[in-house]
Amino acid sequence: MKKTITLLATFACLVQFASAQEFEVGTNAINAGIGLGGYYGGYTTSTQSPVFSASYERGIWDAGPGVVSLGGYLGYKRFSYDNDFFGNDYSWSYTIIGVRGAYHYTGLDVDNLDVYGGVMASVRLLGGDEFSDLNSRPGATAFVGGRWYFTDSIAGFAEAGYGVAFLTIGASFRF
Repeated sequence: MKKTITLLATFACLVQFASAQEFEVGTNAINAGIGLGGYYGGYTTSTQSPVFSASYERGIWDAGPGVVSLGGYLGYKRFSYDNDFFGNDYSWSYTIIGVRGAYHYTGLDVDNLDVYGGVMASVRLLGGDEFSDLNSRPGATAFVGGRWYFTDSIAGFAEAGYGVAFLTIGASFRF
């Protein structure tokens, strides 16, 4: 019984310590998400997959009541166009590779919450059937988001923005 009480007290102290931590210089985070919609598109009659994405960021420097992070992004989205009238079926995909920067506001007094906004410069690489108006090209994205940490290192996140996806949800892992 004494071991159980000691274990519970230790766990309670760790949970309290974890909830007080914010995004700071040196913090690393990996995100895995699924996004809906987005500017990178095709014809209005095409079907499309969600954007499957992974990103990494690291807190680089303090800036006022917050931290600036830099990192990378990798995403994938697939389209298809079925033309029953002419019997033509096309499919293509984009692989998006980008560099992201974000500002994490740490001035809120809410435990377990990380709110941020940022921009990304990227290149979208076309794969599949070739369309002259859908070539590989550079792109840009602006986004706002938030993470809610369930533990010291695991969070759910949501981002809204313009570019790769209008809304992305997923899991985030901090280390």
